[in-house]
Amino acid sequence: MNDLFASDIESSADDAPLADRLRPKGFDDVVGQDHLLGDSGPLRRMVEAGRVSSLVFWGPPGTGKTTLSRLLADVGDLEFVQISAIFSGVAELKKIFEAARLRRQNGRRTLLFVDEIHRFNRSQQDSFLPHVEDGTITLVGATTENPSFELNAALLSRMQVLVLKRLDDAALDRLLGRAERLSERELPLDAEARALLRAMADGDGRYLLNMVEAIFDLVGEGEEAIGPDALMRLVQRRAAAYDKDRDEHYNLISALHKSMRGSDADAALYWLARMLAGGEDPLYVARRLIRFASEDIGLADPNALTQALAAREAFEVLGSPEGELAIAQAVVYLATAPKSNALYRAQKSAWKTAGRTGSLMPPKHILNAPTGMMKDLGYGDGYAYDHDTEQGFSGQNYFPDEMQRERFYQPPERGFEREIVKRLKFWEKLRQRG
Repeated sequence: MNDLFASDIESSADDAPLADRLRPKGFDDVVGQDHLLGDSGPLRRMVEAGRVSSLVFWGPPGTGKTTLSRLLADVGDLEFVQISAIFSGVAELKKIFEAARLRRQNGRRTLLFVDEIHRFNRSQQDSFLPHVEDGTITLVGATTENPSFELNAALLSRMQVLVLKRLDDAALDRLLGRAERLSERELPLDAEARALLRAMADGDGRYLLNMVEAIFDLVGEGEEAIGPDALMRLVQRRAAAYDKDRDEHYNLISALHKSMRGSDADAALYWLARMLAGGEDPLYVARRLIRFASEDIGLADPNALTQALAAREAFEVLGSPEGELAIAQAVVYLATAPKSNALYRAQKSAWKTAGRTGSLMPPKHILNAPTGMMKDLGYGDGYAYDHDTEQGFSGQNYFPDEMQRERFYQPPERGFEREIVKRLKFWEKLRQRG
């Protein structure tokens, strides 16, 4: 697999891909991962100690996972063996483990780099354990998915997880400069197009270099620098990183939810756009909006739930893309509505108490008595019909006789709940008076 980040020209074949020709010679050439390779970074300390332990590199595509693994093998003078979990099975793993065992007997250890390690099933992951434990292999896995969800706990406990960051604008620009020096020509892009190129890469260094190579091939030397519109016609925009059933899915719905909770309509619209542009099912978003309306707004604005339900219905009628406007409307409404989780907390508290108190009977005075026997047992005896009272409020006890009254719903004085607070206080005075 190709490596990304070289500072100087170190080419194998002239016709090799640009990313391969920009092969790094050392850790100082790696860009965008200063948190790992800085003075106090965990990889820097490992390099200085000259000891390589088993690792999981977790990060987006094109951030240097393969590159760092190759360099770590050089640090420990380890044999570098690379496989992909997509194309490898148990039979190949057995051959690799046996070769590593023989290599160790001859005085050399093995660094096994497993790309897309999360693609291995649980039993395949378990097969690594004895070989990692006895030192036959140093295992370095690369994944774009959250290791805590995708890797066995037993395997994960024997490996250190290091998070790689998407390459920022400065790191991508350094890669562009290296590509220009290697190619001995400047990119035929004006300043605006150059910035657009970095944005199109979306933090993926390999993708950036592939686009650079395409531009060099399509725009001849000496031709006038092109602008953003011409660039868009030359190369295709990279689809945003989004997997509807994996980590990014949960990250973005969390960002949308918390932006609405924080009353930031603009941020909420941005995350909504990211999700829908990535191919998320709009009805999934609509269902989450319905949940949000009850959990984070509740009775502070009773119309919030109505708006969320209407957005879902509107999308079902209109479809995409027209119906997405109704979802955007609901997002803005919910983000700008007064917030209260009093209803949510009341529900959880009431459910907890109900589970604790078991099968306590309601007080007899609020039970119906359709038979004579039930009347003789006191069912309905002493019940006060609230509508017959002066205030439409009897103040009777409706909790079980064996249980003290509890207050689950405690609304703040925000939005419509300000009015509810007044009502609750009024009824409490009448209850105490009675």
